[in-house]
Amino acid sequence: MTTEPPPLPEDTSNLAGNFGPSPSQTVGPYFHQGLVPGVQGLQAGLGHVMVTPGSPVPGERVTLTGRVLDGDGVTIEDALIEVWQADANGAYPARADADFGGYGRAHTRTPLHRYALHTLKPGSAAPGLAPRLNVWLGMRGLLTHLVTAVYFSDEDNSGDPLLNAVPDHRRHTLIARREDTPDGAVYHLDFRMQGQDETVFFDAY
Repeated sequence: MTTEPPPLPEDTSNLAGNFGPSPSQTVGPYFHQGLVPGVQGLQAGLGHVMVTPGSPVPGERVTLTGRVLDGDGVTIEDALIEVWQADANGAYPARADADFGGYGRAHTRTPLHRYALHTLKPGSAAPGLAPRLNVWLGMRGLLTHLVTAVYFSDEDNSGDPLLNAVPDHRRHTLIARREDTPDGAVYHLDFRMQGQDETVFFDAY
């Protein structure tokens, strides 16, 4: 037996006004089994290793690591970071690529509350664009997620139109500092939510 929904009134022009807007809600807390299964012990990885170890995918293997800090400089322990990027040739790969899909996810629920992504250093996606990582950032208490970008300190970023749209004194908040180690290149960048050296976030929607 099925039950038919009640009929709508003939005049529905003011239907939304009868109910008002839905209340605001924060982003999270997250359902960890779906978003960070490694925290729950469901799998060893989360997508923070973005390129299959030992695979023939061309490009320099690099690590991006850092912290997420609140306005007082205190480490945020439950942030989620997602990255999507071009490959070493500047092309955005298909997600179906088994060895490198151009997408990764990391979190700060680690012993030192640092995120780490192991990936390929991207190439320029178009003439005039500096190599960059596109970043999505979410955490408990945000009304919506945040979007930013990560550039590289050892690249020529001077002609990039997006970076040039940022005031000069704030561009350093988007540039990861390179460190060469015996295990390869490591880029360091902290995301600061408020206060001095607040990270530049973009209105992408």
